[in-house]
Amino acid sequence: MVNGTIRYWAAAKAAAGVAEEPYAAVTLADALEAARERHPGELVRVLQRCSFLVDGDPVGTRGHETVRLAEGGTVEVLPPFAGG
Repeated sequence: MVNGTIRYWAAAKAAAGVAEEPYAAVTLADALEAARERHPGELVRVLQRCSFLVDGDPVGTRGHETVRLAEGGTVEVLPPFAGG
């Protein structure tokens, strides 16, 4: 396990009820599953539409179970944004 921070933005922040929280996980999939367990309901639905940055790098279409997290790292949860 490694420890880091998940930061929620916009609709994800509203659904989680917090701007950020710690994670203890090995992969992005593990961190997101723990977030779903902590915040059942709306966040589960919002996460299905989000994109993610891990330590500033876009996850893109990579499987979340293949994205390893670093000690002290940051996961940014980015819902789709409107406007332009």
